Amino acid sequence: MSTFFWLIRREFWENRAFWLVPSSISVLLILAALFGRVDLRIVTSAAQTTAFGGMLLGVFGVAFLLVMSLYSTWYLVDCLYAERRDGSILFWKSLPVTDTAAVLAKLATALIVIPLVYFIAADITTLLIAFILSLRAGALVEGSFWHADLWLQLQVTWLYLIITIAIWYLPVAAWLMLISAWAKRSVTLWALLVPLAAHWAARAFFGTNVIGNQIMDRLVGFAARAFHLRADGARWPELPGNVAGLFNPGGFLTSPATWIGVAVGIALILCTIRIRSRSAEI
Repeated sequence: MSTFFWLIRREFWENRAFWLVPSSISVLLILAALFGRVDLRIVTSAAQTTAFGGMLLGVFGVAFLLVMSLYSTWYLVDCLYAERRDGSILFWKSLPVTDTAAVLAKLATALIVIPLVYFIAADITTLLIAFILSLRAGALVEGSFWHADLWLQLQVTWLYLIITIAIWYLPVAAWLMLISAWAKRSVTLWALLVPLAAHWAARAFFGTNVIGNQIMDRLVGFAARAFHLRADGARWPELPGNVAGLFNPGGFLTSPATWIGVAVGIALILCTIRIRSRSAEI
């Protein structure tokens, strides 16, 4: 456990963007709240203040989630390729650190640690912005833009998303790491071309879209399993008093697609460990 902890620390030492990117976003948003032009005269009642505060938490939370998703994807594509490119893999192989521990530490960093960092940054940012806007609005609005119940619901939502996203996108993360450990150049291109080539071959030779459909379902099918959607699937239901009413952990955990993805992800991770054990610098 101590070795695994230090491997996680290593990722922070080698990738300062882990905290620089969310910190930069936080600073920009806070500066915009401090000095930007904000017209809050339309917020005239306590109910509107609560609604605006909830929208504020939701919009900033989604913004951090999108940036986090993009950065985690880039990290997965680059993490094992970079250590071969700069030759640092030779140094780490000289230490009593197994390839299994090294790969699993990078996987945990991408799926758990990075989302937690963005979660903390989003929390601090939304708290400060709500406080700043409440002070700037002064007598123009009734009440504060920060509400404990909405803020606590955001915490629950973030934690639910971190856990379910890590499970659902495990095969995607494992695939990106496999390519990162194997490719000698153009890692992103290989990561995209191989699935596209498999989809094209299935259509050309067997007349089926099954591979393409499975890939698309893995990329965009998360919400349908993890949340309660309307019967027509057109949009989210109206927000209940407790946001946990949107969650569908039972449906997510009992979906065959969830556990098929986990099995595929484990197989790909085992392949990644095997490839890294035979890797050297590029």
